[in-house]
Amino acid sequence: MNFNATLFGQTVAFILFVWFCMKFVWPPLMNAIEERQKKIADGLADAGRAAKDLELAQIKATEQLKEAKVTANEIIEQANKRKAQIVEEAKAEAQIERAKIIAQGNAEIENERNRVKDDLRKQVATLAVIGAEKILERSIDPAAHSDIVDKLVAEI
Repeated sequence: MNFNATLFGQTVAFILFVWFCMKFVWPPLMNAIEERQKKIADGLADAGRAAKDLELAQIKATEQLKEAKVTANEIIEQANKRKAQIVEEAKAEAQIERAKIIAQGNAEIENERNRVKDDLRKQVATLAVIGAEKILERSIDPAAHSDIVDKLVAEI
């Protein structure tokens, strides 16, 4: 075979191979590369936006935390005021209850004092009758002379 014909045949085959590759292989490869480049660019852009969003979210979270602390302090202050108010109300109620108990105790003491006075009057009347009996040396019937004994008790 002739060296020139072989070289010419190989050149034609190479040109056909290059033409085939340019026509059928190269466009899908270029599309794949372009899509990959676009995905990478989109990914980088998304990462940049995500970093900015993260920074904004951290700032917003810090602000909300500050607001929450302020709100918590206000709630604690209100709770302390309410606690003081409840304590004052309880003190007032306790004072009223104390006054009632003291008044009730004084009334019971007065009732007991009157009962004891009545008992003492009856005992004094009985002793007076016994003393009068001894003085007169005769027996006085307390049932018969109850009006005298009642009058004596009333005078004492």
